[in-house]
Amino acid sequence: MKEILDAILSSDTTAADFAALPLPESYRAVTLHRDEEEMFDGLDSREKDPRKSLHVDEVAVPELGPGEALVAVMASAVNYNTVWSSLFEPVSTFAFLRRYGQLSPLAARHDLPYHVVGSDLAGVVLRTGPGVNAWKPGDEVVAHCLSVELESADGHNDTMLDPEQRIWGFETNFGGLAEVALVKSNQLMPKPAHLSWEEAASPGLVNSTAYRQLVSRNGAGMKQGDNVLIWGASGGLGSYATQYALAGGATPVCVVSSDQKAAICRAMGAEAIIDRSAEDFRFWKDEHHQDPREWKRLGARIRELTGGEDVDIVFEHPGRETFGASVYVTRKGGTIVTCASTSGYMHQYDNRYLWMSLKRIVGSHFANYREAWEANRLVAKGRIHPTLSRVYRLEETGQATLDVHRNLHQGKVGVLCLAPQEGLGVRDTALREKHLPAINRFRNV
Repeated sequence: MKEILDAILSSDTTAADFAALPLPESYRAVTLHRDEEEMFDGLDSREKDPRKSLHVDEVAVPELGPGEALVAVMASAVNYNTVWSSLFEPVSTFAFLRRYGQLSPLAARHDLPYHVVGSDLAGVVLRTGPGVNAWKPGDEVVAHCLSVELESADGHNDTMLDPEQRIWGFETNFGGLAEVALVKSNQLMPKPAHLSWEEAASPGLVNSTAYRQLVSRNGAGMKQGDNVLIWGASGGLGSYATQYALAGGATPVCVVSSDQKAAICRAMGAEAIIDRSAEDFRFWKDEHHQDPREWKRLGARIRELTGGEDVDIVFEHPGRETFGASVYVTRKGGTIVTCASTSGYMHQYDNRYLWMSLKRIVGSHFANYREAWEANRLVAKGRIHPTLSRVYRLEETGQATLDVHRNLHQGKVGVLCLAPQEGLGVRDTALREKHLPAINRFRNV
């Protein structure tokens, strides 16, 4: 691995040089162990500690198949799916690997006693398999996390509808929290030249997810002038939704839980902010009963901030805790678009406020290749910026994941894999200098 790292850090290494580098037999990776999938049985989610389940192991470099690439990973990031993986909930990810392994002899490589997790990366292509023409060794890349087979017609209009659609590093093996990753070549996109490795690695999953959910016609189809309620507006997903709303001429109504998070939203340019902790919004009376009076209070607060208007779109991802309120506060004919359920999957809402007001609930999951490419293009052009707040070493991934699990983070949490330090990999210094305050916005809070 040292020879590979030296080649990446050198300014004169050619594509031929990278192609000639010998591949290592093994590499360091953040793993889960199949024989530990019951280690947290009986514990509440809040009591489960990712530092106990996530390991840094030396694992074998996987066989390279047709249409695939091996990438030297300089940096990666922690997403909420890494939290789910580390807690073995709602199911163990080894169930995904077993199912995938039954698909074909090539897919069987993924069904192992260990799972290399992680759904983001920035790095350098080392090898490409047969049939790969768009990428070559030495290319600096980021990867989106959509893994598809595309052997069914269902996926050819929208690749997210492929029956064999999976999230790389969550429902497949050989993910990005490692020194080497195995990806399908159609996951690769150009690394934004003005960003460091850790900055470039951080937008991937959440940026693409927010783009589809809010901007794409497959999601809410946001337009100029829309009012958009954004839950967790300073978090991994919400920070990108806030940027897209502002960049697209909409008005974000940012819901946060502290003064510090409110300050981040203001720094991004948002003006309509609700601190749900300071204003003591409690949408549930107890475990089984919601409080419609709180829905009405939230709706009134929104109208105070928007000049009397209800929201056209609700950017939903907390799930159970907020969904009843989200359905209520959306304007007649508006859209609630949901991509996750971090507070619980069993949503409850009063359907009278949906059907009688002609509202829509739209499910949104990650992004197709085109949407991911467009989202990455906006980052590369300096229109959308990373929301990286803190960076850990590979050995500290358990702590990084615990921070996300307990919501102790802002924006995104990065992880250095092969990169020996932060700040490396910047190629376009002029564009970086132009946008440096925005790039560092989450670092400065």
